[in-house]
Amino acid sequence: MRPDYKELDPQKTYLITGVAGFIGHFLAKRLLEQGCRVAGIDNMNDYYDVSLKRSRLAGLMQINGGSSAFSFIEGDLADKGTVRAVFNKYRPNIVVNLAAQAGVRYSIENPGAYIQSNITGFFNILEACRHSYDQIDQNSGYQGVEHLVYASSSSVYGANQKVPFAEDDCVDHPVSLYAATKKSNELMAYTYSHLYHLPATGLRFFTVYGPLGRPDMAYFSFSRKIMNQEPIQVFNNGDMYRDFTYIDDIVSGVERVLCNPPGAGGVRHKVYNIGNSKPERLMHFIETLEKALSRVTGRRQAAKIEFLPMQPGDVPRTYASTDRLEQDFGFKPRTGIEEGLLKFAAWFKDYY
Repeated sequence: MRPDYKELDPQKTYLITGVAGFIGHFLAKRLLEQGCRVAGIDNMNDYYDVSLKRSRLAGLMQINGGSSAFSFIEGDLADKGTVRAVFNKYRPNIVVNLAAQAGVRYSIENPGAYIQSNITGFFNILEACRHSYDQIDQNSGYQGVEHLVYASSSSVYGANQKVPFAEDDCVDHPVSLYAATKKSNELMAYTYSHLYHLPATGLRFFTVYGPLGRPDMAYFSFSRKIMNQEPIQVFNNGDMYRDFTYIDDIVSGVERVLCNPPGAGGVRHKVYNIGNSKPERLMHFIETLEKALSRVTGRRQAAKIEFLPMQPGDVPRTYASTDRLEQDFGFKPRTGIEEGLLKFAAWFKDYY
């Protein structure tokens, strides 16, 4: 644990982009439950079911009896004026950029969406953080953005053969446009930290899953098809490994980072893996999901599997080394897939 480690500060204002998204929702929920002020922005696009995003937002609105501690702004990060207006109004101390066009395979079908959201949108966030220092106010105590925490991805490791993936490994060979945009985010944040002394931390997320998750993720579609007795598609003939990380573990890791920007001296930018450090074979994951769905429905649920070759932009294995995050913040994931998938299955059955 860092000797200068600081707990979450309820006196600060936290701006979360992508707040109606999966990780954004659960992070905002955690902060609100601990008495923090949260402003959230989301463009509510229809990449997946918007009603699920609205359900997440409704849950946030009800925390603490509908406290005014949560403010929601529907807007697009690619609109510079919108971003600037949000920063001017809420004057955030800590910014968490989780908004992004997600999905590896979709980036092949619709590359423009990734440039607009992941590159232009992130550029506007960086610019707003930079110009927040123009608003420093000694009377109110506002010192501009104290820390930018942003979502990167395990995808930046591409088809690296060395495992586990460590933050110092080469990430110069992305195999999808999505991965390339996330690597670009890291380079952009580093540059703004160098030029404007913006403290920034990038988090490389590894296959996040859990209740209220993203419907475009494989485990989500697997569940629907298993329960409907439809065949599921398994790529690379099932020889796939993923470092599945439960949402509560992800949020705990992010929470520990928020009030602890990279230390003074040099470029104040750092990158961390945030994963489970235990890759699971996809076939074992599917078997565990079958058991979880069987348990919550009270009847046997079995997958009908259609094996397919590897898809463009995909990688056979992800495996996070989280030594750096554990050393600096004492973070260690606690949720195995048996527990995590059972919680997901229970929610999935109730929601659908």
